[in-house]
Amino acid sequence: MVSHSVWIVGTSRSGKTARLVEQFCNWVTSEKQYTESFYTKKTGRKKTGHVPEFLYLKQTEPGVLVLAANDDNRRELGDIIVTSTLGKYPVRAKTPLGFFQDEVILFWPLLINSLNLKAQFPVRLRPETEQELATKLWRPQLDEEILRIAGVNESRLVRRILDLLQLAAYSGVPCEDIAQILAKGLGENATTLEPEFLASLLLDWRNWCLERGLLTYGIITELYSQHLLSDRNYQQHLTKRYQAVLADDVDDYPSVARLLFELLLDRGAVGAFSYNPDGAVRLGLGADPNYLEGLAERCRVEILNGPPPESLSEQLTKQMVELVTEPMVMLSLPKTVHSIQTTSRAQLLRQTAEVIANAIQSQQVQPEEVAIIAPGLDAIARYTLVEILVKQNIPVESLNDQRPLISSPIIRALLTMLALVYPGLGRLVDRDAVAEMLVVLSRKQQPPENSTDAMNRVSTTDAMNRVSTNIDPVRAGLIADYCFVPHPDRPNLLPVSVFERWDRIGYAATTAYSEILEWLEQQRSQQELRLIPSPISLLDRAIQRFLWNGSNLPYEQLAALRELLETAQHYWEIDTRLRQIAPVETTPHTTIIEFIQLLRRGTITANAYPVRPIGGARKAVTLATIFQYRSSRRSHQWHFWLDAGSPLWAKGGAATLFGAPFFLRDRLGEPWTAEDEKLAEEQRLRRILTDLLSRVSERVYLCHSDLAVNGQEQIGPLLPLVNACVTVISEANVN
Repeated sequence: MVSHSVWIVGTSRSGKTARLVEQFCNWVTSEKQYTESFYTKKTGRKKTGHVPEFLYLKQTEPGVLVLAANDDNRRELGDIIVTSTLGKYPVRAKTPLGFFQDEVILFWPLLINSLNLKAQFPVRLRPETEQELATKLWRPQLDEEILRIAGVNESRLVRRILDLLQLAAYSGVPCEDIAQILAKGLGENATTLEPEFLASLLLDWRNWCLERGLLTYGIITELYSQHLLSDRNYQQHLTKRYQAVLADDVDDYPSVARLLFELLLDRGAVGAFSYNPDGAVRLGLGADPNYLEGLAERCRVEILNGPPPESLSEQLTKQMVELVTEPMVMLSLPKTVHSIQTTSRAQLLRQTAEVIANAIQSQQVQPEEVAIIAPGLDAIARYTLVEILVKQNIPVESLNDQRPLISSPIIRALLTMLALVYPGLGRLVDRDAVAEMLVVLSRKQQPPENSTDAMNRVSTTDAMNRVSTNIDPVRAGLIADYCFVPHPDRPNLLPVSVFERWDRIGYAATTAYSEILEWLEQQRSQQELRLIPSPISLLDRAIQRFLWNGSNLPYEQLAALRELLETAQHYWEIDTRLRQIAPVETTPHTTIIEFIQLLRRGTITANAYPVRPIGGARKAVTLATIFQYRSSRRSHQWHFWLDAGSPLWAKGGAATLFGAPFFLRDRLGEPWTAEDEKLAEEQRLRRILTDLLSRVSERVYLCHSDLAVNGQEQIGPLLPLVNACVTVISEANVN
């Protein structure tokens, strides 16, 4: 029997996604022909142009489930499909985890009945809130002896334990079986905690969350795989809603996705799946490519042969892999591969940026055609590269730059403002914080020019150049020194006149300070009269009054403000739910204190929805880690592989979660040996090289410094490639 489902195999940029869309369009055409025949059979006449389209498409009421590995790819794939079909066919585009979440919430009443849960609407926990609540729940059991045995601090241990629940759920393993799998996998490893202890913590956590209607990604996935998928009522609803499934890059999907696909295929749905043997970007983070590959047995396999068009894959992959796996081989790389070599990393960063700037200014390449890719990007490297390039009027785009919210001055200023309005927060504010708040809240942003170019999206640096402040840092420091009155309960700001030489402050700064002072007093009085519904409302008022004020904020600042409001709204929603379940005796503003402390620990990152700005692609140099770049599925003309001598290249630029190998379906619970780790690193490095070379078309620069940031010599797995380069750019001939 010939299967109607398709399994598409190909390397990066080989046309897998385009083939998926083509297959979907073929299904639509076939379905349309079938419904035209159905219409003729029922009515005795052929369909003509006078019959509305929806009359014959109505016979195929079930829609199509479209899945992509991450949210950016999901939006792009959904847009392509809707455009290709003119939006005439019902399509639902999701990520696997997003689909599981929607289904669990949609069928929550069914789960209430089957699991005897309290009838309350579920609330999803964000990862940072999940970690905070789990820490509070487990703190009595995580004593100093436990932390000593684990060898990590409390925060990291809590995250590691929570990841075990998520990994088990992704692989389709019930929470009750985690102890057994860990016991088999860890064996007699005395450096880790007892599996039964870890499993008991997770069971307590899962039950605690379900009692309160709180859902984490791990709990959502477990509920879906262990309860919904096996429920007959849900199976009937699912198969009625979807007659086809398209899944792109299934090598990055968790194991439970295969259970969903097999159920749909068993019930008569057709499927189209794309698989990249050189992908597996999320292997070690919950993906199980080997298990998903088993779906190919149920499909007609299509292999997209040949290297991607306009890439260096065919020319370089075999040579580079051979040099890395067999370092003793004497080979020279072609002229398309260059190297930048220095002694220190500081020199390397500067020279890499200068090479890029010279190439762009000489019009050898455009900014949007350049990508800087590193196994890891520390703050120094990111700042240095951006600073040098921006000074040359070359914009830089950092992919998924997840810096803590507290690193933004506008966020710190808003938190200081909260501490000055609400009582009992005086210990969270100091003189330096007040000075920074005065600078930020006194900013004036000039309106953009009335020209076509000014209407386009500009870089962050350009936007910052248009910002001026009425209170500069020096005057803000003077005001904070003389006018700020610390107090544990009621910190206060006095009028500027208490400063004997207040005339030195100047008219503009004095006026701006008086406006801020008047606004704070107004908010305090309204807070005492309970006219401010919540701190979220106060944050919104401050943003509208001092930061927005009719101006165009830079996208990065706007994203940080949106993330702050989203985080605050989520935090108070969770707090309200917990107080409804179990009221606690606390001071009125304990929640605000905990919220500010949570942000100051740096656990919240500015990555608000939508992640990408509205409009066309930004013409900027791309700066990313290996993991971020491969996940984004981008390609460029020039690549700069930063820190080519770093040992982190074998890690793929992303840390593997603790216990991840134990939950792979083809080796469930098997011990992970040093030999297994060595083989996994070799395979990961081969995939990285193959994937990256498929995404570059003209030139690769291997950027290597003899010494790392910590002064240690760099002898990573890509060092043979650096030594095999013919073209070398060093400190002597950088220009």
